[in-house]
Amino acid sequence: MSTKEISTKNNLQILHEDNHIIVINKRVGDIVQGDKTGDKPLSDVVKEYIKEKYNKPGDVFLGVVHRLDRPTTGIVVFAKTSKALTRLNETFKNRETQKTYWAVVKNCPPNEKQYRDWETDRKSTRLNSSHSAKSRMPSSA
Repeated sequence: MSTKEISTKNNLQILHEDNHIIVINKRVGDIVQGDKTGDKPLSDVVKEYIKEKYNKPGDVFLGVVHRLDRPTTGIVVFAKTSKALTRLNETFKNRETQKTYWAVVKNCPPNEKQYRDWETDRKSTRLNSSHSAKSRMPSSA
């Protein structure tokens, strides 16, 4: 069984970086923000990367704009300035940001009806919804 590779400052998968934001491909097993486990969060790894790359003295500012659960992979956006963090937080608050979730499964769901997600929006009774689509992944040759 293979072990999961956790992100470090030397193996970060950086998808985009500019003066305001840095966008990272989060690996399965990475935790975005610190928690009670004490495991090193991705936010600290990104701070180390920025500190080293730009020879920054002292603490590095990095704002966590959103999170992804530890067992998932996907794109995480971090703000490199407080102004960018404020603006990005507003876009999420105002639901101006579009999020797409993909799940790769072994078998098709039992029917083609719309499914309700197990997680509900915490501020309302609106349920997130999922849809199934028959699509075959190309087999690796």
